[in-house]
Amino acid sequence: MIARGSTAPGFGAVADAFADVMAGSAGAFSVVRGGDTLVELYGGRAPSGPTGAGPDGRSWDADTVAVLFSGTKGLAATACAALAGPAPHGLDPDEPVARYWPEFAAAGKESVTVGQVLSHTAGLPSVDPAPAAIASDLDDRAGAAALAQQGPLWKPGTRTAYHALTYGHLVAELLRRVTGRDPRAVVEEVVARVPGVRVFLRTPPPAPARILRCPGYRLSTFLDGDPDRRAAVDRMYRALSDPELVNTPAWYRSGALAGAGVAGATSMARLYAALADPARSPVPAAALARATTTHAEGVDAINDRPLRYGLGFELADPIGTYGPEPVAFGHSGAGGGRHGAWPERRIGFSFLPGELRTEDADDRASTLLTALHTCL
Repeated sequence: MIARGSTAPGFGAVADAFADVMAGSAGAFSVVRGGDTLVELYGGRAPSGPTGAGPDGRSWDADTVAVLFSGTKGLAATACAALAGPAPHGLDPDEPVARYWPEFAAAGKESVTVGQVLSHTAGLPSVDPAPAAIASDLDDRAGAAALAQQGPLWKPGTRTAYHALTYGHLVAELLRRVTGRDPRAVVEEVVARVPGVRVFLRTPPPAPARILRCPGYRLSTFLDGDPDRRAAVDRMYRALSDPELVNTPAWYRSGALAGAGVAGATSMARLYAALADPARSPVPAAALARATTTHAEGVDAINDRPLRYGLGFELADPIGTYGPEPVAFGHSGAGGGRHGAWPERRIGFSFLPGELRTEDADDRASTLLTALHTCL
């Protein structure tokens, strides 16, 4: 692959790393500091067919957009932080969810807090029983209604487990109850406060790049030999069991806050650069500080992955998800996407791949972030 784009003086090592890790693939990597773009690299061809990039595949350009998968959760977390404040008109992490959403108090959940939902400790990692149609996993309103009647799997706040899809159901309903508006529009408007940032949730996106899965793609690679927990993982990620669903309008027009957002790498890098710069942030400094302070950490109770969460944001963790920088926040996406900030450097970055690779065999984002760190 011939990398295209540009790098600021002194960042040539990032271009070299991008060309190496993206050989035979497609995608983009952007880095922004303040209002300045330090790295804007892209290349390959956005695949057009079910087996890969054919002769009619589109070149991956600076304006190419793609599904963010769980990178969408970082957008939702940004909106929640922007709305932080005392109830009932602000979203207060210390308040019970039922303060905003009375139906949620059913089945022993009357004391579950907003903060526990945002930090993945609410004990509601899947909708049980699962709806008949896989595509219905993307319906945040229906998912929220089901979860309101469901009991938690453990005492909320005592265990941490990634709420892969249910995070979106729960947060969407909270945003709806607080604002009285479509939560997708709320998220779009908050992030659009940053000049040059455009994401698509409620707004129909331009045709996003097709996303492929590498042969043997699998989820939850930290989990080994436990059939019960593997079954739980399969329920959580049921919507990803259909490799074609992610490339259909049913997915990327659903606006599901857990994983259906669409954006380009440059928009995501600009957003996180603004979050890292108090003078430009769409979130008040105190609210962002609280949202990026550790609220839950440890080993995931379901899939054994080391975790560290703020209020909706992933934080720098023991396995180096956000590179060598010790202070970081953001959100990763299925198959290798990595979007986040190094606040002490005032840097935002986004790696947006066109191919999903298995976590234990994917070093693309880590290689790029290491190269970036050496250039600072």
